[in-house]
This record gives sequence, structure tokens and C-alpha cells, in this order.
Amino acid sequence: MNDTVSCNIAHSAEFSSAFIEGLRGKGAILIVTHDHPDPDALAAAFALQHLILLKTGQDSTIAFGGVIGRRENLVMVRELGLKVVSIDSLDLGAYSVVCMVDTQPGTGNNSYPVDRRVDMVIDHHPLKELTQACRWVDVRPEYGASASILFEYLQVQDVKIATKLATTLFYAIKSETEDLGRDWTKSDRDAYLKLMPLCNNRILHEITHPKSSRGYFKYFETGLENARIYGNLLVFNLFDIDHPEIVAEIADFLTRVEGVEIVTGLGSYQNEGILSMRTSHLETHAGALMQTIIKNIGTGGGHSMVAGGQVHLASTDHANLVKLEVELVRRLLEALGRELVEPEPLVS
Repeated sequence: MNDTVSCNIAHSAEFSSAFIEGLRGKGAILIVTHDHPDPDALAAAFALQHLILLKTGQDSTIAFGGVIGRRENLVMVRELGLKVVSIDSLDLGAYSVVCMVDTQPGTGNNSYPVDRRVDMVIDHHPLKELTQACRWVDVRPEYGASASILFEYLQVQDVKIATKLATTLFYAIKSETEDLGRDWTKSDRDAYLKLMPLCNNRILHEITHPKSSRGYFKYFETGLENARIYGNLLVFNLFDIDHPEIVAEIADFLTRVEGVEIVTGLGSYQNEGILSMRTSHLETHAGALMQTIIKNIGTGGGHSMVAGGQVHLASTDHANLVKLEVELVRRLLEALGRELVEPEPLVS
């Protein structure tokens, strides 16, 4: 086994044993994901809940802010029976222990109050300052998925991974790394290959091939009509959207445009500008670029090929969203060291 993988597994054994012992008898446990959770956040939360239940006998609640809107994610929750609740429906003071997965305190992408204590953080994004005050911290930004970290905990704690849990974790790693095509490590690959034969293939097919309403395809039309190309950079604006995940979905789709290496999308959801970025340009780190372009106007971050962000909007009218798009383009080109040029439309 690779030395790095061996060290990671040893760390997983030490860390998981420590928090399992520390949780015993501590009362109600809350597991918080980022808002509008994706498969990786959902799978990591579900796996942590399962591990705690088996090892300590304690149940826990999985909560999130926002909505689950992407059709694949809705089917995943339904078919795999994942029980999650809105954080707004909870009395947060009733929980003795608070865990965060796939997010961290004060990042701006979760609805847990920043002034409340967080006990544990498990994430694969860069370490944030507030996280360092937590009791148990396992942050591995080199990993492609938080689900891969949780898989290691289950392995080292000798927890049998049944079909439902295996399918949940596998789909999370599959979607987060695009079948090990982006931002993956040997640990992600190890988890992916070990989980694959344990999955329910029928459910995987249902998740990856969901039926969608006609309204869903309207967003593709809007994205294509509004997409503008600046050299190898493509920017699109969806304007008003009914679920935040659609921006990332259209961004993924538009990475297929020939000659385009950086895609940045924008949409408006409940007085918030939702940003998504994808890049195949080796010299561009999507997470760092996202933080640069939203400095002083929002929050965000990500990995080398994938990033997201949020910007508070004073107004969601069409003119204000066009103004924000223009400002983002200016910041993008400046960060990339390029002159502002007249864009060309993706489609006439």
C-alpha cells in the first residue's frame, strides 16, 4: 500500500476512535451539511450518522439549510431513504454535540449560526480559521470527496458497509470526482473501487438518469442564450432560478464547449447570487480564482478544478444581475491578466 494512503488510514483510525469515545453519553447529536447539499455532503452525513449509531448506540439528526433541488439528489434521497431535515425546524439549543461535514464554521455556505459552538468538522476543503477552535478536526483538502474520508472511518472501525450505504458513498465519490476524472487522490480511487461491487446498480441508474420537468430544460436554453466567450473563458447568467444547484449543473454541461477551459456561471436564488466555476486549465486553481473575484462582495472557494460562491444581492432585478455579471467578468479577466475584450456569443 502506498505510504501516503497508509498514513491516511492510520490517521482515520486514530481520529475516528477519539471522537467515538468522546461522543459516548454526550446527549443529542446534530450533523450539519452545507446549504443545498450535494451527494458528497449527504453521503458523508449519512455515513457519520451510521458510524455513531453502531459504535455508541446514539442516534443523530442530519440538517441543512436551503433546498435539495437537483433532480439526481432528490432521487438519491428518495431511493436510498436518507432522512434529513431543515435546520430552520430545529431547536439548536437542544443539541449537546454539533458536527459539520463537507463544510466548516463561518464559510458562508451553511446556515448554522456562526456564534454557536461546533465540536467536530470533517471536510475536504481548505482549513478555515474558525475550524481550528473545534475539538475534533479532520480537514483534508487534497481529497476529492468527504465521502472518501468517511469510508476510511468505516473501514478502520470494522463497520460492515451494506448495500444502501455503499451506494450512497459510491455515488458521492463518483459525482464529486466525475468518475475519478477531477480532483481525486489514491484514497478516493481506493474507496471508489472497493465500493463499486457493493452497490445497487438499479438505484444508481435511477439516480443518474432521472426524469425532469420541462421547466428544467428552460435553464439550459437560458444558459446557452446568455453564454459569452472571452478567449478560453465562458461566462453565463441564468438570472432567477428555483434551485441553486442548477448553476453548477449548467457549468458542468458547458465545459464541453470546444476551446473553453474556464466556465463561470451566475444565478439568483432568494436574494443571493449563486456562482459556480469549472476549469480544465492547468494553471488556474478554481478555488483560488473564485476567492479572488468575490473578495469583499461574497464568500466561496473550492478545489483546483471546481469552485462555488455566494454573493448577497441588494436587488434581484434583471438590470442588477447584468451589472453583477459585468463586474464578475471584469474581475475574472483582471485576475487572469487579460484585457477586457468584446465577447462572442456561444450561439447566434
